[in-house]
Amino acid sequence: MTETIYDELGVPTVVNGAGTKTRLSGTLMRDEAVEAMRRGAEAFARIEDLQAKASEVVAEVTGAEAGYVTAGADAGLALGAAACIAGRDLGVMNRLPDTDGVADEIVMPRAQRNGYDHALRAAGASIVDIGETGFNHGCASTNVEPWEIADAITDETAAVAWLAKPHVKMDLETVVEVAHEEDVPVVVDAAAQLPPPTNLGRYTEAGADLVVFSGGKAIRGPQTTGILAGRADLVQSVALQHLDTHVASEAWVPPEEFLDVSDLRGVPRQGIGRPMKVGKEEICGLLAALDAFLDEDHERLQREWTDRVERIGDRLSDSPALDPDVSYGDKTAFVPELVVHVDEAEAGMTTAALVRSLRRENPRVYVGGDHLHRARFEVNPLSLSDEEAVYLADRVLDTLAE
Repeated sequence: MTETIYDELGVPTVVNGAGTKTRLSGTLMRDEAVEAMRRGAEAFARIEDLQAKASEVVAEVTGAEAGYVTAGADAGLALGAAACIAGRDLGVMNRLPDTDGVADEIVMPRAQRNGYDHALRAAGASIVDIGETGFNHGCASTNVEPWEIADAITDETAAVAWLAKPHVKMDLETVVEVAHEEDVPVVVDAAAQLPPPTNLGRYTEAGADLVVFSGGKAIRGPQTTGILAGRADLVQSVALQHLDTHVASEAWVPPEEFLDVSDLRGVPRQGIGRPMKVGKEEICGLLAALDAFLDEDHERLQREWTDRVERIGDRLSDSPALDPDVSYGDKTAFVPELVVHVDEAEAGMTTAALVRSLRRENPRVYVGGDHLHRARFEVNPLSLSDEEAVYLADRVLDTLAE
């Protein structure tokens, strides 16, 4: 394999069959993004102006009223929560995450709770659980009912949060209808829901008020970027709580097409989003990557990924301890995946021991390990080259033979 800067630094590289995980450095940036970042470093630009242009681009590709580039999708969730809580109230913005006396509850299905909802809580939100997890265990017909959403909404509710994954058997349109009847916004976490590119507009079309996507996964922009799309007033609140506003009020001239400050009492203080800085280079890189992502032949890519996992599966089937099965992508779950069941008695080791051994190598070999307790691992082809796919399969077989 090609020598990299990490070899020079003495840092193990990764053969990445686990997908676009942040802990594995996300994605390999597109050449277009790298070049845009290089060019972005050649001159100064006012970040407000750059975010205003980004807003136009994001709005166009998502169908939303406005958009914003954030420091990853998780920062988008934190900023989205802050916008729903503070609105255009400079005093509330200044106090966050202290929400004393302010509506700060975010309603969320219990079955969708996850580690990333910490971003909502970091903004000062209190999460109100609704529904149950019974459906996942075969003990209920569904996880949450529409009436449970309505029942949880009170004067203390700032938003409803929704994870764009099939954890709950309810369509987003129903969630939006219930929430909007109570004049409550809906924030959608769609961080990993690309491809297909049609998903960029899917959640806005369903009525979501704010949607976040990762810029450092399938879009293949800078790992430190995310996209937030939604209502113009909420995006403006995000900007007011994120941008560097250390400026005298008499000299404050934000771009009028992006930020309407006519009703504000003055200049906001540095907001809760200030530690989530996004540089000019990252914004330029994200916009270039987004443009390239939209121009790609995604059906061709899906065929390439399918062929790759099928070849890995054929190779792994040489071991009597492994039973590989391809989960084919469709129009929503776009990326195919290889699910490998391990006969631990035949293998002479647990699935966890196999995966752990692969991760200790140099280069480190990563496969999906979310279902080790079920004696299985997964291979995602999105971040693998053909050469790496062969190497991964060989190392799995060699480890079992050792």
